[in-house]
Amino acid sequence: MSPRQRWLTWGRNPLVRQCLFILGCVLILASPLVGIIPGPGGVVVFAVGAGLVLKYSEWAKRQYVRFKRRHPNKGRWTDWSMRRESAKRREELRQQDEADDVAAGN
Repeated sequence: MSPRQRWLTWGRNPLVRQCLFILGCVLILASPLVGIIPGPGGVVVFAVGAGLVLKYSEWAKRQYVRFKRRHPNKGRWTDWSMRRESAKRREELRQQDEADDVAAGN
């Protein structure tokens, strides 16, 4: 079993998922404290915490989808920064639709 498969197996365990969610919340709460230190540490800690919370919380996922529907441009930037595969597919489809619209207009 490869390390990736082992990690995915651990990620399906409800106790591990809950612990990772709590770790994400702790990192979000700790980010202002880390932000006091010179450098971009607070931003990195917040981003890691937000990523964990989004990965392991259904409520956070629903809130994220609502945010993206209200603010599509901000949602696009967020997806890009998180390097989400779904964002890459949507961006390719959007560019293809724009190219089709330009071709149909000419």
